[in-house]
Amino acid sequence: MARTVAVDVAAAARRDGAIVLDVREPHEYVTGHVPGARMLPVDQVPRRVHELPRAEPVYVICQSGNRSASVCELLERHGFDARSVMGGTSAWVGAGHPVVPGPRG
Repeated sequence: MARTVAVDVAAAARRDGAIVLDVREPHEYVTGHVPGARMLPVDQVPRRVHELPRAEPVYVICQSGNRSASVCELLERHGFDARSVMGGTSAWVGAGHPVVPGPRG
């Protein structure tokens, strides 16, 4: 089972420089994402897992928390300290945290 964290915990970690990995599809990401989040669609994670840093926790976010939990389980099997953001971007926005539109992290 994937390790989960509340959006406020993820937001504090992001402010401290933590990596946020957005596993939604590009059309979802461009409508609004966590500032600084890196986009890596869920279907690309298995073949691009080597691109992610292993030295620090990775906070994984999607829209509602389902895809991020699956990705966290995969990352954990590969030795990563991965944490799924509960409620995803929907909860992030609902908690009043900022999102930015566009293709850039």
